[in-house]
Amino acid sequence: MTERLPGTERPSARAVADAIADDSTFAELPAVIRDAKPDGPLGWPGYDALRTRAAERTGEQESVVCGTARVGGTRAVLIAFEFGFLGGSLGERTGDRLEAAYTYAREHRLPVVPLVATGGSRMQEGMLALTQLQRVARQSALTREAGLAQVAVVRDPTTGGGWATLGAGADVVLALPGAQVGFAGSRVRPADADPAAYTAEAQVAAGAADAVVRPEDLRGTLGRWLRLLTCPSGTPAPPPEPLGDDAGLPATGWDAVRRARSPRRPRAAAYLDAYFSDRAAISGDRCGGTDPDGMLCGFGTHEGRTIAYAAQTGTATRPAGYRTAARLIRLADRLGIPVLTLVDTPGAANDAAAERQGAGPAIADLFGAVAGARTPVTTLVIGEGGSGGALALAAPGNTWATPDSYFSVIAPELAAAILKRPPREVETTADQLRIRPQDLVELGVIRGTVGP
Repeated sequence: MTERLPGTERPSARAVADAIADDSTFAELPAVIRDAKPDGPLGWPGYDALRTRAAERTGEQESVVCGTARVGGTRAVLIAFEFGFLGGSLGERTGDRLEAAYTYAREHRLPVVPLVATGGSRMQEGMLALTQLQRVARQSALTREAGLAQVAVVRDPTTGGGWATLGAGADVVLALPGAQVGFAGSRVRPADADPAAYTAEAQVAAGAADAVVRPEDLRGTLGRWLRLLTCPSGTPAPPPEPLGDDAGLPATGWDAVRRARSPRRPRAAAYLDAYFSDRAAISGDRCGGTDPDGMLCGFGTHEGRTIAYAAQTGTATRPAGYRTAARLIRLADRLGIPVLTLVDTPGAANDAAAERQGAGPAIADLFGAVAGARTPVTTLVIGEGGSGGALALAAPGNTWATPDSYFSVIAPELAAAILKRPPREVETTADQLRIRPQDLVELGVIRGTVGP
C-alpha cells in the first residue's frame, strides 16, 4: 500500500486489506443482510439512491469489508473501512458487519485489526446510526474481556465516533503519516482551530496513539505487534543480568548512592537492548500525556517468548509515565503476558506542573495495577530507587537489585534536611537508612541481588 498523494484516490478497503495481509490470505467473512425500509430507517429522501451510487462506484455494499488473514504469520480478523462508500460512515448495516466480525474473532480466538477511515456516523440514519457506537464499544469490550488483542490502524481520515471507538479504543493504535485524526471532522470543528492538532502526529504527541508508521512498513509492524500480543505465558520473566561494573556490592550506603548516580552506569535502554531480541514500544497514557524521557514501555521477545516491559530511565518520572506503565501492565495482564519492570528514578517529578497533571493519582494507579496483576511481574532495580515514585513500579515479593543500585524511603540529602542535620552528616544518614542492595535483602524488601 502506498501513501495517498494530494489529488490521488484513497486505496480501497480491499486494497488496504490485501496490502496488510500475507500473500493471498485475505478471505472475506459472510456479509450480514438486513431487511431495509425504503430510504432507510428514517425514510430519508434519496438515501437508497446514494447507497446505490456508492455501491456502483466502490463495488461494495457497505462501508466496511471484514475478513480474516494472516499478517506476518499470525491469523487475525481485519476490518477495513471503505471511505468511498458514503465517507466510510457507520450505519445499522455497518454495525451488523462489525458485530459479526468481533463475534467471529472471539469464537475463533483471533486478534482484531480495525483499518479505520471514516467520517463518523451516517446522518441519513440519525440516532440509529449514532447508537452503533455503543454497539461497537460493547463488542470491543467483550473482545477485551476474552483476552484478545486489538491493534488499530488509523488512516486518512479517521474522525468522529470511528476514532472514539474502533481507533482510540484499541490496545495499540498505529497511524499513517499525515492522516487527519480527531473527534471533530474538518467540516464541524471551529473555523479558527489549528489543523495541526487534528493529525496522526498530534495524536501521538498527545499520548492518544502509539506510533506513526509509514505505509511501506505497516505490514511488518502489524505482524510484529500481532506476534507479540498473541503469545501468553504464565512463567515469570527472569531478571536481566547486570551491565555495570563487577566491583561487588557497595561498602557503604553513600557508596551505593554514588554508584547508582554515576553517569557511566548503564541505563534502561541498554538493559532492554541486551535483554530483548526485538521489541515494540507503546507510547502515551491515553489521557493527553507522554513521558518519553522518563518511562519506556512496550513488548519484546526474550528467549523466544513475549515479555512486556516498563522501565524508568534515571530521570524524575512524570505523571504520564506512571499512567503509561499502568496501561502497559493492565494490557499485559489481560493478555496473559509476564511483565518486567526496571526501577531507576531519583523520585517522582514534584514540580507544580506534575501536581497539576495528577502525580498522586497517577502513582496510585500504578500501585493498583501492579498489586492487581494476575500475570507475574518481575522487577530489577538498576540504579536509583527513590521513594514511592520508584516503589510504585516494583513487584512485591519479586524485586531484585544490581550492585550499582540503592532503594530508599527518601534521598539521603533530603532525609538529613528533614532531620535538621548538617550536610556533613548526609553520608552517615545514608548508612543509617540501610539502602544498599545487601541491606534490602536482609530487611526482606527485595528477593536478592543479581550479579556480584
